[in-house]
Amino acid sequence: MSNNLPQPREPHAVADPFKTLDASVHARLADFSVGLSPISLALAQADWAWHLAVSPGRQLVLAQKAFDLGLRAWTRSVDAARGDGADVCATADDDARFHDEAWRQWPFRALREGFKATEAWWREAAQVDGMSPHHRHMVEFFARQGVDVLSPSNWGPTNPTVLEAGLESLGQTWLKGGQRFVEDLLKYRAGQVQGAKEPPRAFAATLEPLAFEVGKDVAVTPGKVVFRNRLIELIRYTATTAKVHPEPLLIVPSCIMKYYILDLSPGNSMVRYLVGQGFTVFIMSWRNPDAGDRDLGMQDYLQLGLLDAMAAVKANTAAQRIHALGYCLGGTFLAIVAAMLGRQQRNAPAGDAPRRRHEDAIHPDRLPGLASVILLAAQTDFSEPGELGVFIDDDQLKTLRESMARTGYLSGRAMARTFQFLNSRDLVWSRNTRRYLLGQDEVGNDMMSWNADVTRLPERMHSEYLSSLFLNNALAAGQYRVAGEAVALMDISAPLMVVGTARDHVSPWRSVYKIHLLTDTHTTFVLVAGGHNAGIVSEPGHPGRSYQMASAEEGHSWIDPDAWLTQAPLYEGSWWPAMSDWLKARSSAPRTPPAMKRGQVLCDAPGTYVKVRYAD
Repeated sequence: MSNNLPQPREPHAVADPFKTLDASVHARLADFSVGLSPISLALAQADWAWHLAVSPGRQLVLAQKAFDLGLRAWTRSVDAARGDGADVCATADDDARFHDEAWRQWPFRALREGFKATEAWWREAAQVDGMSPHHRHMVEFFARQGVDVLSPSNWGPTNPTVLEAGLESLGQTWLKGGQRFVEDLLKYRAGQVQGAKEPPRAFAATLEPLAFEVGKDVAVTPGKVVFRNRLIELIRYTATTAKVHPEPLLIVPSCIMKYYILDLSPGNSMVRYLVGQGFTVFIMSWRNPDAGDRDLGMQDYLQLGLLDAMAAVKANTAAQRIHALGYCLGGTFLAIVAAMLGRQQRNAPAGDAPRRRHEDAIHPDRLPGLASVILLAAQTDFSEPGELGVFIDDDQLKTLRESMARTGYLSGRAMARTFQFLNSRDLVWSRNTRRYLLGQDEVGNDMMSWNADVTRLPERMHSEYLSSLFLNNALAAGQYRVAGEAVALMDISAPLMVVGTARDHVSPWRSVYKIHLLTDTHTTFVLVAGGHNAGIVSEPGHPGRSYQMASAEEGHSWIDPDAWLTQAPLYEGSWWPAMSDWLKARSSAPRTPPAMKRGQVLCDAPGTYVKVRYAD
């Protein structure tokens, strides 16, 4: 199907040698600041330093704070040396780095107390009146990153667990960890050299195989690819129940990730679970782009992605209404389309009245209606994007655009590095401690393997996404335009289930919750334990799972998220059964599954697009 949302595309201009020189210098500077804009970092640091320099009162407060924290750390350390108050340090917080009993004993308790005092002081020092909120956020974030590097748990001589393991093994854990460090360093250097000499396609074959093979260990739910265009493959899964609800379920994963996060191993596959609940499930598999896709934009992702997929579901099943579920950025795309369809439904022209460009563009005759919409960890208001906001301002985007202009895409490696930054304590330092200091074998699982299967984003699409949604918050303001028409989320008429995760670094749940301010349709909000991925992949039977859930009917009033948190009932176990029940309540009576016509089948699931990998 062709792209029916044409947008003007400016041809690439002849390279300006002076701008090329500037971009080259900026790129070298960004290399020294881990891909970030050094100007943005310097401005944040200067904002903090100047405001602190002219605030002698604040300086005195911080000096007093340093004295108090230092005295407290010294007192606790002396108590530990004398054998007094050993339980005081039992756990003042839930910091997993210091759970070992050895951290309660001198001299390691002194190291721990000194580090925690430093950490507490920098949390306080980052708060200086007069700074811009964005600069304060940056100073807080990078101060925490810097302090985390200094943690005594990260260094062999100051980590009692590392010392004890080495002595008990007669140095074997140290030797094993050192060998792994050298191996990883050599692999990294080889990749850097090879990547510099050869284009991405030339060294894609050097990728190490995934621990869990796609189509063999993960993404194994039986199904067929029933539609393909240059951007997506659409998979229809084989029914496993005698009857299914007439309304199919279309899953829209994020294009930032491979779709099979929702179809991991059979035991924790959301797709397999929903098929078993009597739904005809479709899922979109985004193509992993290359340099030739640099001009694909947000409009293409809406049209070639979501709208073409919806049309294909209708053509494949003859369903007039469907359920739709969007995850992360896929949920943002789905919210935009739901608003477009809701507006069209409310403003449908009577008789032979002409349709406007916006209404013509989405071809209502080929699209099904929406019986319901589920948004998983998906932001629609980006005014409080959490720690991702640290990486987004005009200077950061300029640096990013200059980087993408050289390749035509944002590399998967760069995207993975950003997410590691957001949770470096667990994804970098704790992992390095286990691997290089303790010599422990990594216990892989299907989610870790999926996490290593990185994807790219086209230059144009990623730039538009960050600029319009993150930087300008155009969607929440009703200023995001599709085919020349502004999209307003208040036009969504389908009932909503919105899911946030309690420890989400990517889509903070309070930001996700703000959809209550932007819509007045029925909204069931679910807050689940876990992070951006682990909270969503929460299969029944998984220990330690819980969620809160409450509904607001059409025309609802605003409830503050903290008030909601105290009022919403708490449920133990997986939230998936609640989702299934919610969908069934908005579905028609089950009937015999519609046949999958042979002429509609292109190949077996998981298809071809999901298997495309690049070393960068």
